[in-house]
Amino acid sequence: MKLASLKQGRDGRLVVVSSDLAWYADAGHIVGTLQAALDDWDRYEGALRNLATDLDHEVIPRERFHEREAAAPLPRAYQWADGSAYVNHVALVRQARGAEMPDSFWHDPLMYQGGSDGFLGPRDPIPLANESWGCDLEAEVVVVTGDVPLGASREEALAAIRLVGLTNDVSLRNLIPCELAKGFGFFQSKPASAFSPVFVTPDALGDWWQDGKLHRKLMVDLNGQPFGRAEAGEDMTFDFGTLIAHAAKTRALGAGTIIGSGTVSNRDADGGPGKPIAQGGVGYSCLAEVRTVETIRDGQASTPFLKAGDTVRIWAEDDKHHPIFGTIEQTVGG
Repeated sequence: MKLASLKQGRDGRLVVVSSDLAWYADAGHIVGTLQAALDDWDRYEGALRNLATDLDHEVIPRERFHEREAAAPLPRAYQWADGSAYVNHVALVRQARGAEMPDSFWHDPLMYQGGSDGFLGPRDPIPLANESWGCDLEAEVVVVTGDVPLGASREEALAAIRLVGLTNDVSLRNLIPCELAKGFGFFQSKPASAFSPVFVTPDALGDWWQDGKLHRKLMVDLNGQPFGRAEAGEDMTFDFGTLIAHAAKTRALGAGTIIGSGTVSNRDADGGPGKPIAQGGVGYSCLAEVRTVETIRDGQASTPFLKAGDTVRIWAEDDKHHPIFGTIEQTVGG
């Protein structure tokens, strides 16, 4: 089942989207918003699934689904927590600045709590008031949970996953060092994130969803050129069950909590840092990583951060090369 929110009010209008992303059926007669559905999932899930089946069988009224009309599936959420499941990415960044890599990073996930009071839609521009802030894309996988009890096990956490999607978790890299130096974490350096047009139930992903991981390539284009083709299911040190259980160690998580994977990152086949696509590698899911590799290799970064007019595309494909979650496509604003 694929769910989306069309732009309407603060929390959008819930629709069920066809498997091929071509059509939608309004779900308002069942439940008005995705958050309301998540709040009482056991009550609404069956009816939403029946609606999705009827839509795919073309036995009910339907409308064309246009991704530009979609808000983030959850236009705002009670909680957005982003992990760093691909420890390869963290290791490279620390190597570039000559920082030691604590052993704990390999068995205790990093996680920060981001702003969730307003997300960007998949076609919304990326606001950028000052290019000197170092605007970066971050292509990630996300999951949305139901209620997760305090102290949940990994298995309980996996069972609480309701939906899977993608995000562009925008970062302002040049603001990060000063914020972290204060010892209190990210705030100004993490502006609003954008999410894929649809979120998908794990069962609809079939074998692509195993062991709390999405086993598909995460596709990233920058200004129309291939930038990243990393395998989301590889080099993922912490699966989503582990990330959710980590978040629930000292507090329960409310329905509608979004958990991010962190930047998807693969090492090269020889075990070294990843290579650009043009050099036979799988590329990167953020600019910071390619800049890190350049720093390690050349002593300094040469790839610039995003500037006004740059366009970012993020998606994942099925076996027929059709987007599974729709496509995030954003242009950086002035």
